[in-house]
Amino acid sequence: MTNPFADAVTAYGQGDYAAALRLFRSVAEEGDASARYNVGFLYETGRGVAQDDAEALTWYRMAAAQGYASAQHALGVMYGGGRGVPQDPVEAAKWFRLAADQNHAGAQYHLAVRYRTGHGVPQDGAEALKWYRRAADRGHAGARHNLGVMYGSGRGAPADDAEAAKWFRKAADQNHAGAQYNLGAMYDRGRGVPQNDIEAAKWYGAAASQGHASAQYNLALMYESGTGVPQSHVEAHKWLRLAAAGFAEARTSQRDAALEKLADIGAQMAPAELARAQRLVDDWRPK
Repeated sequence: MTNPFADAVTAYGQGDYAAALRLFRSVAEEGDASARYNVGFLYETGRGVAQDDAEALTWYRMAAAQGYASAQHALGVMYGGGRGVPQDPVEAAKWFRLAADQNHAGAQYHLAVRYRTGHGVPQDGAEALKWYRRAADRGHAGARHNLGVMYGSGRGAPADDAEAAKWFRKAADQNHAGAQYNLGAMYDRGRGVPQNDIEAAKWYGAAASQGHASAQYNLALMYESGTGVPQSHVEAHKWLRLAAAGFAEARTSQRDAALEKLADIGAQMAPAELARAQRLVDDWRPK
């Protein structure tokens, strides 16, 4: 006996999204909540069918009404971003809570963000901390990073550098660039961990390799001085170029600082070194 749902999963894994949609839909039309969610997902992402937020919402709503947590979370995301519906932070928070109460880590994270910012719910640091911790305990890297931020800043949680470093490390080990940068900064300054230039450079490097502009800037300074890494103007120049390009428009002061330092280092480099640094920039891709 064939199993259309299993066949749909197989087709999806093989990249045959049109077949996956057809098979998921056949199961969804019989009332299966998981299949309804997957049909919605395929419409939302435009896999195997023309992208259609309104159609995705139709399927998500049916699955969410059956209590399917992933569909409830998806509705929260769509209401939060105004995708296919008018943006509605209160409605988004409602759906996030329903999914969060079912231990959906992504929904717990999004609900925590809303309590921290007061977006769609009253601002409440204690509630934010509670939901971040629940998501973090389920392995959500973003929640682990944000717990580190709260403990590190003392906003919404007791100031505790050791606790901050603990959560940054957990998220950094999951390749979360912001956590890698923040863990590098903790080692750089000796906050919550023993000061260690080699560890600082290691974590700055991990974040820099993913395109984190502040990490790229700090790593460049370490290469300039030879702190925690071998001294190299070529590497410093490369990372400063990337940092200057990566700083957002709103961060003009950081970009200006990177450009100023770039000019200082460039004045000390031979033409061959500058050419090598340029090649490294041209060849660089985020990991």
